[in-house]
Amino acid sequence: MLLHSNGMTTDGVLHTVADLHNLAPIRDFVEHRAAALGAPPSIAADLVLATDEAVTNVIEHGYRGQRGALEIEVRREAQDVVIFVRDHAPPFDLTSVPAPDLNIPLDEREPGGLGIFLIRQYTDQVSHRVMSQGGNELVLRKSIVA
Repeated sequence: MLLHSNGMTTDGVLHTVADLHNLAPIRDFVEHRAAALGAPPSIAADLVLATDEAVTNVIEHGYRGQRGALEIEVRREAQDVVIFVRDHAPPFDLTSVPAPDLNIPLDEREPGGLGIFLIRQYTDQVSHRVMSQGGNELVLRKSIVA
């Protein structure tokens, strides 16, 4: 199924280009795939938000605004929907980033900086690995059982 001039899906995997213009098709892909795998709408919405933040980080920080390969895989493992975000950007383990200090008043904070916090809030487990061929694989896991 053609999602965008730069994106193709096959068997639960979306191959696309890391570009902010591709965020909407990526969100649609994750939402529809999670629902097809049995995720209730609220869980699918959480996964969409977490994936959106993760992909935005790859685009803005990993590729630094340059276009690069991006792969999103959504699959079911037991009672979890699992999303794999794969890129070929320089290695970066977002799981090692400390939580932000939410006690700092908003007018004293730097803009941004909450993406990783939101990813953690909307998922049950986040893990990272550097792939053998280079690049990153971020794994977002969420139970679909209440």
